[in-house]
Amino acid sequence: MPTTQSLSLAQARRIALAAQGFLDPAHSAPTLRTFDRTLARTGVLQVDSVNVLQRAHFMPLYSRMGPYDVQLLQRAASGRNRRVVEYWAHVQAFMPVELWPAMRHRMDDYRARRGKWFTVEEGDQLEAALLAEITDRGASTARELDDGLPRTKDHWGWNWSRTRRMLDYLYMTGELAIAGRNSQFEIRYDLPERVLPAAVLDAPAMTAAEAHVELVRRAARSHGVASANCLADYYRIRVGEARAAVDELVAAGELEPVEVQGWKRPAYLHTEARLPRRIGARSLLSPFDPVVWERDRAEALFDFFYRIEIYVPAEQRVHGYYVLPFLLGDRIVGRVDLKADRVSGRLLVQSAWSEPHAPAETAGELAAELERLAGWLGLSEVVVAPKGDLAPALIAEVSAPAAS
Repeated sequence: MPTTQSLSLAQARRIALAAQGFLDPAHSAPTLRTFDRTLARTGVLQVDSVNVLQRAHFMPLYSRMGPYDVQLLQRAASGRNRRVVEYWAHVQAFMPVELWPAMRHRMDDYRARRGKWFTVEEGDQLEAALLAEITDRGASTARELDDGLPRTKDHWGWNWSRTRRMLDYLYMTGELAIAGRNSQFEIRYDLPERVLPAAVLDAPAMTAAEAHVELVRRAARSHGVASANCLADYYRIRVGEARAAVDELVAAGELEPVEVQGWKRPAYLHTEARLPRRIGARSLLSPFDPVVWERDRAEALFDFFYRIEIYVPAEQRVHGYYVLPFLLGDRIVGRVDLKADRVSGRLLVQSAWSEPHAPAETAGELAAELERLAGWLGLSEVVVAPKGDLAPALIAEVSAPAAS
C-alpha cells in the first residue's frame, strides 16, 4: 500500500498560489493571450455590483497580470467568438464558454424547481411574451422590457419587478443568455444562439455525474491542492457530489490523496500541480478572489481570518467596508480598506492592518502596490487615513520622497 504524501503548510500555500497563476511570468503589456492564461488558472471570474474600488471581475486579473487594459475582458466577453459568458458558475461569474454543456444539468435543475430564489408559476404567459419580445428586438435589459407591474421588496431588500424575476428564471434555465451589460451594469438578455458559439450550443449535454467530474477536475486544477469541501465550493456543487467525483479522478490518476500539515480533512493534489521553491507575489486581492473566497480555506492555508463587512453596520465593522487582503510572497500579511475617490482622483486607504506574521518590509511593499493600483485605476494620489496598526508605517512610506 503506497504511503500518502505529506505536505507542509508552506508547500501547500505555494502549490495553491502557483495553481492560481502567481508563478506565471509578468507581461509588460498583457494581451488576450495573457488573459487566456490567467482565466485558465482562476477558472471563473466572480461578478459583483459593488464598485467602491473596481468591479470584482476585473480585480483577479489585475492581481495576477498587473496593470492591464480592462477592454481585454470586454473583448473576451463579446462577439461571435467570445471566450467567456456570464452564468451561475461559482455564483454569478464569467466562465469559459466551453463550460456551458457542463452547466446544463444545473439549468435543468432550476427548470424543475421553477427558479433559483423566486418560484415562477408554470404556464405564466409572461414567459412566452418575454421570449417573443427578445427574439424580435434583440438584447434587452429588464428595465427596457418591464411592463410596469408592481415591484416588491420582500427578498433581501432587492427591488425586483416581475419581469426581472422571469428574466432571471429564463437565464438560469438556459432559455436566455447574458449578452453583456450596459453602462449602468444592467444585464442585457438575448437568445443563446445570438450570444454563444454554435459549437458550444451544439455540444452534447453532460449527465449530472459527468458534469460533477468535469467541474471538480477544473476546481482541482485551479486549487492545486484542496479538500473535497474546497473542490465542491469552487463551482458550488454538493460535497457528496464532489466526493464521488474525487474518487473517480483519484482512480483515473488525475488526483492524489495527500496530507497537509494542520488540516483535519483529507486533501487531494492535482497531478499537474507545481511545487515551486518560492512565490514572489505582491498583490492586493479582491474579497471575491478565488484565493480567499472560501473563508475556511483561507484560514487553513494562510492563517488568515477574513469576513467581508459590506453588509455589517458601520459601527460594528472591525476592519472596514471594502477590505482587500495583501499577499506578499506566499503569505497574506495585511489588509486595507480601499475606496477609489474618482472625483478627486485619489485612492483612499481608510484603514490598514497587519497580520501577526507580517515582515518588516510590509509597509514599504504595500505602499508600492498601492501606487501601482492607483495608476491602473487612473488615480493620481494615495491618501492613508490614520486608522489601523499598519497605518502609521504606511503613511510614512507613502509620504516618503521618491528615490532619485
